[in-house]
Amino acid sequence: MSATAAFKAAAVQMVSTPKVGENLAAAAKLIARAAEKGAKLVALPEYFCILGMSGTDKVAAREKDGAGPIQEFLSETARRHGVWLVGGSVPLECADPGKVRNSCLVYDSDGRRVARYDKIHLFGLELGAERFDEAKTIEAGTQPCAIESPFGRIALSVCYDVRFPELYRALAPMDIILVPSAFTATTGRAHWETLLRARAIENLAWVLAPAQGGKHQNGRETHGHSMIIDPWGKVVAERAAGPGVVMADIDPQFQAKLRSSLPALEHRVMRDGK
Repeated sequence: MSATAAFKAAAVQMVSTPKVGENLAAAAKLIARAAEKGAKLVALPEYFCILGMSGTDKVAAREKDGAGPIQEFLSETARRHGVWLVGGSVPLECADPGKVRNSCLVYDSDGRRVARYDKIHLFGLELGAERFDEAKTIEAGTQPCAIESPFGRIALSVCYDVRFPELYRALAPMDIILVPSAFTATTGRAHWETLLRARAIENLAWVLAPAQGGKHQNGRETHGHSMIIDPWGKVVAERAAGPGVVMADIDPQFQAKLRSSLPALEHRVMRDGK
């Protein structure tokens, strides 16, 4: 289903800590602020609930699928404010006791979970003194995910996924692309905005990208610059650093006019020649 009327969407920026309770309290205030300003779709960043001192902290905080304080918080908060709420990523149990699934969870305005997407592409980087290897503590997902909503078709992804356009092509056409993230300061400065705008342009889709943005207790610095991008690739709302809320009006009619003027999605040549 596609939305016909404009609505407000919000991307929440955070600087999460190793303490789950502390992060949930911070998220609650920012979600409330977005709802008070009229947001109907609110998205939290990757690792909103915990950004630990080490990669194993999130394993210790993992929850069973469908039960636990993080998931209860998301459900109750969505219901209380009457918003669709995206939990950027939640550490959920997997078969390997030393790892988690990094799962993006979506709740409707009644607090019902309507989608789970497990991050498929796991970040790895060796650049100077920076070393990241998510595969050590995260089990990769296998299934792309898009859902039908009152706001149109929404494609789910998490952070590093944004570097892989084929993921979104497998789900196209979509109206909105979600990219909750915790980009490093180094890669963020170089690539964040360029990648997000490219995904918007090539799919003629709105991009909602909530991010971690600041200096964390573990010494890591995240890029921030949470943003909302329109289907023409224009950044319509952005926050550089620090906790806060980025909001924009999402206009389906504007998107429809663009797709009519530039029907690039119809012009795609598929591998089978059709």
